[in-house]
Amino acid sequence: MAVPTPHGVPDHPTALPQVPPELAELLRANLAAVADEVEEEVRRQVPEYARPADGTYRQNLRSGVVQALTLFVDHIADPRDDGDAIAATYYELGRGEALEGRSLDALQSALRVGGLRAWRLMGRTAEELGLDSTAVAALGELAFRTVHEVAQAAASGYAEAQLRSSDELERRRKRLLDLLLEDGPVAPEAVQDLAHSARWPVPRTVAVVALAAAPDRREEDRPLAAAGALVDMGSRPPRMLVPDPDGPGGIGGRAFTLALRGRPAAIGPTVAVTEAARSLHLATRALGLMGRGVLPRQGVVRCSEHLSTLLLYGDEPLLERLRARVLGPLDTVSAGQRDRLAETLLAWLLSGSNVPDVAVRLHIHPQTVRYRLRQLEKLFGDALHDPATRLDLILALRAESLRAESPAPGQN
Repeated sequence: MAVPTPHGVPDHPTALPQVPPELAELLRANLAAVADEVEEEVRRQVPEYARPADGTYRQNLRSGVVQALTLFVDHIADPRDDGDAIAATYYELGRGEALEGRSLDALQSALRVGGLRAWRLMGRTAEELGLDSTAVAALGELAFRTVHEVAQAAASGYAEAQLRSSDELERRRKRLLDLLLEDGPVAPEAVQDLAHSARWPVPRTVAVVALAAAPDRREEDRPLAAAGALVDMGSRPPRMLVPDPDGPGGIGGRAFTLALRGRPAAIGPTVAVTEAARSLHLATRALGLMGRGVLPRQGVVRCSEHLSTLLLYGDEPLLERLRARVLGPLDTVSAGQRDRLAETLLAWLLSGSNVPDVAVRLHIHPQTVRYRLRQLEKLFGDALHDPATRLDLILALRAESLRAESPAPGQN
């Protein structure tokens, strides 16, 4: 398998110092004892590697030490070796450490500690064999050059794994978000499995935030706010799924609003995690009503504060049929008179048919209210006193009032 050349390691290394080839066999004979001491030294000095000395972890650490020492000895035996085997081995070691979640600092410390201990032990062997100072120095230069090269190779593998791991984690979280927001039943087991692979703790509740187009296009793809949120800025509209929205650090505080940097947003209701699609539907509906001015165009709109409006606009063709049926009598008068009568009728229905309250609400004289009510009696007849019709009138008139309060397109 081809292994990329680690960044910073030359494709064609400069000539290595000359070391007597016969030294390789002498060092190989002591390799097991040296490996024991190097392994113990790494475990003693690097806390991240100080795990119980048994099991798979112990085997992996032991294998890495033996392989490193073997490669070093082979390098002495064959100076023509260009170091590709060492680079490939430690490139994979760096990748493995990243995937295990250990830090690069821990890995580099282990390489330094292990390299220094190995050099001391092997250098002592060389001196005991009576090698001259030139050969011992050459051995030391080779040892430290090898440590430097493998450290660079490991760092390159570590960086590559982190990049791929980050990209893969992002893909898994995108799949998880799509699963949670798809229509239809969501199996809790599927959520748990995908959330585990995406390293996303499954919360008890969630809320979906639908975002308006960014005021500044340079901000379009920048994820926003809320730690632990699942974000899809590529969808239309962009959306975030926020865990535990009503808890500390959720979306109920000023910090979330500030993080939006003036970007209009609609927050869906808080729901169970497997019902996130419901929160998305209402947030998207609210965002659309914000764009039309039915709900405030700017700032953050919380669906929980506008449930009746969202209910009214849940089926607009049906709402229009209701309006046409129950408000038909008002279409027989002039436009100006129609608006005054509709306003008075809604206030009268909402105030429990109390004329003085209607007068106060509309800032008009009670006698004016009574005059308008007589006109409404002529238009609607006994229907004004039928409970079912009164409910229909309230719904239709409320929808009209929301539409009338909406600013014209282009106005704030």
